[in-house]
Amino acid sequence: MTLVARAPMKERILDAADRLFYGQGIHAVGVDAVAAEAGISKRTLYNHFPSKDELVAAYLARRGQSVTAPAGPPLAQILGVFDELARWFGSKRFRGCPFVNAVAELSGDRQHPAVPLAVAIKERRVQQFETQLRALQVPDAPALAQQLAILFEGAVAVSLVRGGDPQVAHAARAAACALLASAGVKLADARDSNA
Repeated sequence: MTLVARAPMKERILDAADRLFYGQGIHAVGVDAVAAEAGISKRTLYNHFPSKDELVAAYLARRGQSVTAPAGPPLAQILGVFDELARWFGSKRFRGCPFVNAVAELSGDRQHPAVPLAVAIKERRVQQFETQLRALQVPDAPALAQQLAILFEGAVAVSLVRGGDPQVAHAARAAACALLASAGVKLADARDSNA
């Protein structure tokens, strides 16, 4: 069987794993449930993912592909992240951060292939902020990037506790604007586009 022929089955398995792992939790869902959700045998699942650990890592890796900055100039990219949070928090699909959820469920076990992957995905968000801040010529871009990432992560956690509250994202965006303004970034356009 060619890789092209196998790709749709692999995607079907990952779609099922994504729905179940994100919706119910990694520990609560066994490979039997993933196979049943995908409409395949457990053996077929294991042909594509030799272990549940590898399936969990593949699920997170695929989710991680969506961790990108919105389009636009650097300031719009930074603030757009918080605008995207508001939309996500308001959706029925919001169950918290899949990466943080996975690390928590796996007790931060650095030997599990999903944990270092989740850490790397989180670090990518910090690097994106830093790149955007450098383009804005912000002094000490690494420190401000960390602060923005903490705002982002905190907003996800607070919104989860509140059952998916988009107002949390708006408050985080306002705090991001305050941090950016204190770093000397001109925010006139950001205020006009405040969602």
